[in-house]
Amino acid sequence: MSKQEEDVIIIGAGLSGIAAAFHLQRRCPHKRYRILEARSDLGGTWDLFRYPGIRSDSDMFSFGFSFKPWTDDKVIAPGETILNYLRDAARENGIDQHIDFGQKVLAADWDSRRSRWNLQIEDQASGEIETRHCRFMIACAGYYRYDKGYTPDFPGVEDFSGRLVHPQHWPQDLDCRGKRVCIIGSGATAMTLAPTLVKAGARVTLLQRSPTWIIARPDRDELAALLRRILPAKLAHGASRWRHITEQMFFYQASKRQPQLVKRFLISRLKKHVGKKVDVQKHFVPSYDPWDQRVCLVPRGDFFHAVRDGGITMATDHIHRFDATGIALRSGQRIDSDIIITATGLVLEPLGGISLSLDGQPINPAEHYAYKGMMLNGVPNAAIAVGYTNASWTLKTELIARYVCRLLEHMDRHGHRVCMPVLPDGDLQDESLLDLQAGYVLRAQHKLPKQGSRRPWKLYQNYILDRLALARAPVVDDCMWFGSSARLEPRRPRLDTPVNSHAV
Repeated sequence: MSKQEEDVIIIGAGLSGIAAAFHLQRRCPHKRYRILEARSDLGGTWDLFRYPGIRSDSDMFSFGFSFKPWTDDKVIAPGETILNYLRDAARENGIDQHIDFGQKVLAADWDSRRSRWNLQIEDQASGEIETRHCRFMIACAGYYRYDKGYTPDFPGVEDFSGRLVHPQHWPQDLDCRGKRVCIIGSGATAMTLAPTLVKAGARVTLLQRSPTWIIARPDRDELAALLRRILPAKLAHGASRWRHITEQMFFYQASKRQPQLVKRFLISRLKKHVGKKVDVQKHFVPSYDPWDQRVCLVPRGDFFHAVRDGGITMATDHIHRFDATGIALRSGQRIDSDIIITATGLVLEPLGGISLSLDGQPINPAEHYAYKGMMLNGVPNAAIAVGYTNASWTLKTELIARYVCRLLEHMDRHGHRVCMPVLPDGDLQDESLLDLQAGYVLRAQHKLPKQGSRRPWKLYQNYILDRLALARAPVVDDCMWFGSSARLEPRRPRLDTPVNSHAV
């Protein structure tokens, strides 16, 4: 592998990293770049998770790349199909030739004297540490810990004599046929696993503390298939992509503006799907409004069918404690189990756990504001790829990739070596970066950057507005500083020229 200083280093070879590489080599073909990937293969989430039935929880027309049409029949796609799609995208565009596997980025320190990032890299095979350098860094390492899923500290869990499994670390030898399986959780992973294990011959109980909003969607898009038959491939893909984007936006906006109307609609669909024998109010109607937490999508209503047919038993209750043969509930009921699966969530980890510092001084991302949802104030030449929570992840990360290219083009045209968001004068009220009440978000609030109360420091979770802000609006504004160098303190930048001195 080349040890020369790179123009750009992309951290992570998942969806975001591949998108960043594609747009970089198309818009800035003269830039040298490498992708550093800690794992032995690309794909990120889709290479890591191996539990049965893993699939997308968004349609693949918007979850897939804008530059590679999704042509598979299934629009809600299995994980293996998605991974093959990512491999094809990397190979077809020569991106795979720029990936260094088994290279985990431990730390990144900005050297203001040389205007570059010094990255401490651990080789996962040898354990050796080396330093690599780049002018610009794009962190595409995801938002959660790959080595550890979240499992609450359940009382008595050490007494359980059966098998305890977290989906993030699924054992390939696990056979659930004929077994009593209790799945703890009510998110997308639980909704995926439950009907899949029923088909594999398990007797499944889904134990949830509280319900989640769920909606059924077809896993095949017949209109998209028709458009592919009658239109050129690029035009058909664009039409299907925008249709799904607008549907997502409409449902989200309706949920926020008319929550009671959307709740009535969802409840009516739930009653239709699960039938009269199931207590819909108890097991399927949350106490919060739709999109206060992410709405769970189930393809073909497979989860509902398994509940209606008796393959899945619903239990909405609190855990009192584990014992040797299962779980005792607060209500006095119990769930006898051979296997317990803790589909209890992720451990959020901003920047993939990379330690950031500026001229050797550590910085805490939680003390910084997110500029346009992708850069931190006072941190130069670094972008963070974070996707949407209310729509397909890839939509936002592709916009970020394009914006980074525009920044680099502007810097090259005007001879700048450094770009850096700086806070405006006046009060900028703090707001939570992610407007979700999900447990994994609430547990990590102390780690996440903040957003402000106004643009460009506020996120709107709106693809149309973000297209205007990231793809159309000028990169030069009152909050983005450009220059030849910047000497920095952890919170407040010391600039060698005034903030408003950017060249246009």
